[in-house]
Amino acid sequence: MPVVTVELLAGRSQEAKNEIAKEVTATLAKHALADPEHVYVVFRDVRPGDWAVAGVCLSNRQQK
Repeated sequence: MPVVTVELLAGRSQEAKNEIAKEVTATLAKHALADPEHVYVVFRDVRPGDWAVAGVCLSNRQQK
């Protein structure tokens, strides 16, 4: 039972997440020889203030 966690900045549409889940499931099923019915994709939306790159939160970078 493969479980894939996808962390993204918040704001993606449900349609986008549906497409991502479909593609991730198909790819994992193909390359890991997993039954697509047993592939789980979990989305974690992260606010820009909770994600930092090079020591700077993305919420601060976007203000510049």
